[in-house]
Amino acid sequence: MVTSNALHPAAHATGGFLYEHLADELGKAIDRGALRAGDRLPSVRRLAQERSVSVSTVLEAYLQLENAGLIEVRPKSGHFVRRRAALTAEPRAPRIAQRPSRVSVTDAYTKILVAMRDPELVPFGCATIDPSYLPMAQLNRIVAQMTREMTTLGARYEPAPGLLTLRRQIARRSVEFGVALSEHDLCTTIGATEAIMLALRAVAKPGDVIAVESPAYFGVLQQIEALGLRALEIPANPRTGLDVSAFEEAIRSQPVRALFVTPTISNPLGGIMPEDERERLVKIARRADIPIIEDDVYGELVFDGSRPRPLRSFAGPSEDSNVLLVGSVSKTLAPGYRVGWIAGGRYHDQVVRLKFSSSLACPPLLGMAIAEFLSSGGYDRHLRRLRTAVAGNVERYREAIAQEFPDGTRVSCPRGGFVLWVELPAGVDALALHESALRRGIVIAPGPIFSARQRFTNFIRISAGTPWDDRIESGMKTLARLVSR
Repeated sequence: MVTSNALHPAAHATGGFLYEHLADELGKAIDRGALRAGDRLPSVRRLAQERSVSVSTVLEAYLQLENAGLIEVRPKSGHFVRRRAALTAEPRAPRIAQRPSRVSVTDAYTKILVAMRDPELVPFGCATIDPSYLPMAQLNRIVAQMTREMTTLGARYEPAPGLLTLRRQIARRSVEFGVALSEHDLCTTIGATEAIMLALRAVAKPGDVIAVESPAYFGVLQQIEALGLRALEIPANPRTGLDVSAFEEAIRSQPVRALFVTPTISNPLGGIMPEDERERLVKIARRADIPIIEDDVYGELVFDGSRPRPLRSFAGPSEDSNVLLVGSVSKTLAPGYRVGWIAGGRYHDQVVRLKFSSSLACPPLLGMAIAEFLSSGGYDRHLRRLRTAVAGNVERYREAIAQEFPDGTRVSCPRGGFVLWVELPAGVDALALHESALRRGIVIAPGPIFSARQRFTNFIRISAGTPWDDRIESGMKTLARLVSR
């Protein structure tokens, strides 16, 4: 039983002060990952009651952890585990490509997609969220209820622009982060992949040049290749995303037809473009009459809960907007539902016509379930939990890379999302590493698939969408040994 003397920050029976022992215990829990970045600690009074110590003891322990940089105080919210400072240097930005090029995606792209179906593989290569983080039981109950109550559901098409209730919910939510959309501005799609394809087809024709961030999301490179387009790679920074000045310089000498960009949590870098640069980019593109395809699929996953304004919010009225805004729930709710959308701006009518000619309609049932979930108010609660989970994952994966990988390794420090861009020591062949890791049951995304010219030969992307456990730890150590060979 704790004595009255032990209820204060006095000497502990085994040496040291009681608050020091409490701080040490909590610090070790943070170090081993039991408490992760973004986790909220118990309130001072609650922890004092649980440990049978005084409030002042807990306050002293929390102050010691705060001074050590392990936790932080958020006004009116409590004490939270703090994200660590960068453990290694961040990857270096590439040089600008002088000329556009045809895209040639390697076989590694296909192997990564095939690997998504194999639950036995360690999933470092696939930018997907672990099912334990998603509200699938709730969503599937909504689906089951709808099929019971609506016996003719699925008996007719829901042609473009798509399900009205879903478009209304997307429009309602868009207003909250600064984009004044109505349901008439939107067309639903089969995931963001179809939305991007429709956007590219609406603004460009075979042979045209599409400017992309470098490194770029390999999915859009694959679509550029499929449509017979060419890519011009514009350098991107791990912190701030696309280099707007480099883009401005490039369009002076290159016939760029459109720009594809992810200003909020770019993939694979995780950069977030500052607001003043967003506004500047939209103005530059408007003056040059260059449409922008804005991929916003990670927009809800900034760790601190902020929601940067999409480029679309700087682009004027919908009917005159040169920004085509793409979104989906694949990174936040239900990737298997394949629910996406596009606000095509001045290209809206063309997007709808292309949707008719390509896939005609989206399956209504899953769209209805997403619309119901969005209207229920549960989405924001889910997002808060998801952000906390993936922030902790990213921190834990970064720590492991810093500890296990050889000297000379650099890793990004994203403020959102769940992927890490890793620069390996010079001489490491990422494609060979991909093959070697795959033979050992580990999937990674090699750097060359993020470049039209297959640059980034010693880079890999690591997904942190899966909770840290013994299997992930073992896979990370195995991968580090392969890198060190």
